[in-house]
Amino acid sequence: MRKLVYGMNLSLDGYIAAPGDDIGWSAPSDELFEFWSDQLLATDVSLYGRKLWRTMSSHWPTADRQPGATPAEIEYARRWRDMSKVVFSSTIDEVDWNTRLVGGDAVAEIARLKAEDGGPMAIGGATLAGAAVRAGLVDEYLLLTAPVLVGGGTPFFTALDDWVRLDLVETRTFPGGVLLTRYRTRR
Repeated sequence: MRKLVYGMNLSLDGYIAAPGDDIGWSAPSDELFEFWSDQLLATDVSLYGRKLWRTMSSHWPTADRQPGATPAEIEYARRWRDMSKVVFSSTIDEVDWNTRLVGGDAVAEIARLKAEDGGPMAIGGATLAGAAVRAGLVDEYLLLTAPVLVGGGTPFFTALDDWVRLDLVETRTFPGGVLLTRYRTRR
């Protein structure tokens, strides 16, 4: 059975994007960018909702060919293009870059993928991840909290039906005061 990890950068007040989908506050340091690139390398399949997919697919397919791209950005772009991805959306018609589109029941498909043999899966996007959390499918939470208050926007966690008990398994501080906290779901 695969492990499912939900992780993103978030503000201290719990948002992954400020109003207007502004993520300018979350620009990572080189060390944090390397951390995310290593996470990508260790991930077998990435699961995206429509909104996050549009953000990622508008940048990473060609990021390695942009003027001024750093070696870390070039490596991340290559890893991102090569890895298996699943996009859950009923409004997107086509995906590319080693990606499969699912328009049906996201929770059922995530549960099916999780039951397969293979490496870890990452899930991103608050709405899709929220559905997986409510279904009890998320095994690990990876929060990279930036020392900024944005006052609103898209929350990391959506409303839950029940409590989810967690065990702290790792903490780490990155440049700029970004704090990693990794939690495992208590089963």
